[in-house]
Amino acid sequence: MGLLQLLVVAVLASERRVAGAAEVFGNSSEGLIEFSVGKFRYFELNRPFPEEAVLHDISSNVTFLIFQIHSQYQNTTVSFSPTLLSNASETGTASGLVFILRPEQSTCTWYLGTSGIEPVQNMAILLSYSERDPIPGGCNLEFDLDIDPNIYLEYNFFETTIKFAPANLGYARGVDPPPCDAGMDQDSRWRLQYDVYQYFLPENDLTEEMLLKHLQRMVSVPQVKANALKVVTLTANDKTSVSFSSLPGQGVIYNVIVWDPFLNTSAAYVPAHTYACSFEAGEGSCASLGRVSSKVFFTLFALLGFFVCFFGHRFWKTELFFIGFIIMGFFFYILITRLTPIKYDVHLILTAVAGSVGGMFLVAVWWRFGILSICMLCVGLVLGFLISSVTFFTPLGNLKIFHDDGVFWVTFSCIAILIPVVFMGCLRILNILTCGVIGSYSVVLAVGSYLSTSLSYITLNVLKRALNKDFHRAFTNVPFQTNDFIILAVWGMLAVSGITLQIRRERGRPFFPPHPYKLWKQERERRVTNILDPSYHIPPLRERLYGRLTQIKELFQKEQPAGERTPLLL
Repeated sequence: MGLLQLLVVAVLASERRVAGAAEVFGNSSEGLIEFSVGKFRYFELNRPFPEEAVLHDISSNVTFLIFQIHSQYQNTTVSFSPTLLSNASETGTASGLVFILRPEQSTCTWYLGTSGIEPVQNMAILLSYSERDPIPGGCNLEFDLDIDPNIYLEYNFFETTIKFAPANLGYARGVDPPPCDAGMDQDSRWRLQYDVYQYFLPENDLTEEMLLKHLQRMVSVPQVKANALKVVTLTANDKTSVSFSSLPGQGVIYNVIVWDPFLNTSAAYVPAHTYACSFEAGEGSCASLGRVSSKVFFTLFALLGFFVCFFGHRFWKTELFFIGFIIMGFFFYILITRLTPIKYDVHLILTAVAGSVGGMFLVAVWWRFGILSICMLCVGLVLGFLISSVTFFTPLGNLKIFHDDGVFWVTFSCIAILIPVVFMGCLRILNILTCGVIGSYSVVLAVGSYLSTSLSYITLNVLKRALNKDFHRAFTNVPFQTNDFIILAVWGMLAVSGITLQIRRERGRPFFPPHPYKLWKQERERRVTNILDPSYHIPPLRERLYGRLTQIKELFQKEQPAGERTPLLL
């Protein structure tokens, strides 16, 4: 009997320790889920019945509660009542409700459910706020809920846009809420400010456990400020909508903190997350982002770029083909993408064909006319394009002034043109620098088609801006994690190695090869005037072609039988 009592005491003690932990695991099979303020709860929702959730022992100094529930990609519903009403429920992967407490209220109930066939793993938490704290979504006029603390997220290939409802000032229990549009003085909600935060999940990790773990860092105000990157601060006069550059396959969490500067109090909205891709779609899903056509295209492009990185200046025509391919391919891809609705794979094939034509055209221009300045202008502009792209890849690109397309493209073009102007007096150095930097970056692009890396967005962001008229409003922040540091080191190593090798090898040699057409013409004249040259006796090209055609015709003619063919004379 004593042993049984000891076992009971041990079980009760263990349950008490679990209830006091920061994370509570369980399921909803019992039909009732109990919550505690500020503690995360993991549980599973099934389709047939909505589950009732309850919170007991609410403190008297708590004015309102915000409940939020998160899942990776399956929708869940949170509702004030068992019957789902549009103005009393919220459905999504990140859903929340605000509970305005009545005087003397110490218990709160609500309902959870899912419409999906498969069970949904969820994480939920309740946060409490006092009468001095602003109420997120308290002045909602756009969405269904009367008070809506949720962040609504939309994405496409180019940009991800978040929207949220304006907040209202806090107030005590049993008191009417302050009017939202009664005035614009310091005693109204127009004094509130909104800080928008962005948090990146680890690269190449699409697991549910990783998402739910990191979501815990984006729930409360202190955690958000400590872990996330503040992107922009909005005033009550600004539109409550912010756009970001989409990063397919990269998990990103967004949250907004509303701040009352008069009382120095804050409250957090319900965080929203996205991978800018679908977990359920077949083609283009998060699990299969890299297209085969992209991998083939950028792998071949990287092989050519790797050769140019180390031998481009020596093999001048190959480098010109590489530069012409880049210029023609870039502009042709923008043109056909904006004018035609054809598929991506066809775009890539046509871009490869057009780039090849552009490369051969630049080689032909050099061979026939031999104008070094034109060729080096193209080389310098390509290097300037990459340097300008790197400049706007930094936080400088997120300055408000560069959200204007006119200012952006003028500044971008000036930086690109500045590079060939600066190196006008040392063209060989410019050419070798271009070979090393551009050739090695092609390897980075090839790696980006197989692994997720932020360095590929150096040029992709510029391409997006050229293709999409609304991309100017997007913030172009990207994560910079372990993979990116490794690839950046590889890029730098290849560039420095290629530049150093070519500078040492070309020391003492002519700066550039001579004009090919002049050499060919001089060689032709020498052959004509020099009888002792064996090539002098070579027939002209027209006669040689005619002789070849005659030989080919003889292959198809029937062989004549041997013997006398002349008729006898009588």
